Amino acid sequence: MTKLTLADIADTRAYERERPAFLAEIIALKKQRRIHVGPIVTFVFENRATIRFQIQEMARVERLSTDEAIEHELETYNPLIPEPGHLAATMLIELTSDDLLRDWLPKLVGIETTVELRLGAGADGDVVDGTDVVRCIVDPDHAKQLTREDVTASVHYVHFALTPDEVERFAAAPVALALTHPAYTHATVLRDDHRAQLLADLRGEA
Repeated sequence: MTKLTLADIADTRAYERERPAFLAEIIALKKQRRIHVGPIVTFVFENRATIRFQIQEMARVERLSTDEAIEHELETYNPLIPEPGHLAATMLIELTSDDLLRDWLPKLVGIETTVELRLGAGADGDVVDGTDVVRCIVDPDHAKQLTREDVTASVHYVHFALTPDEVERFAAAPVALALTHPAYTHATVLRDDHRAQLLADLRGEA
């Protein structure tokens, strides 16, 4: 997918005019790119449109107006636009109270390193004979900013890199997204619309 440039980011007045339609488009798109794994973890797989929305909303809320400020946001978020053969996702630990945060976040240290795609998964998303497992990639510098030894963050960013053969397996076989953390082991089989969206990313079609 082509990375975003300054020319892709509308100024405040222009964005306000397009925002209602763009917001509706992104809400519909994210429904096909949001995957729940277990009761408290959700993945949103990013593409060029979702990242443009993220930058536009950041600029709107923080009133960013200079090229320098927008360039900083582009440098921060452009890496989340996947290249062909890759997927990129925001992982959200969705906890609704301070008590839950204090309970869960210390238990989930390292959870961002335990994400995997299971190509040819079983009916419940489990690993069976013939399943290919693709482990996630976490940028080391980014991980240092988000996780301490005693507590993790509620937002993480993960990537997957698939070979051409794995991309074709993704297209043909049941695929599950799974977490294998000792305190949180869950798997979800991707719906057809999930796979169609992510396959477009993998093939560079989005």
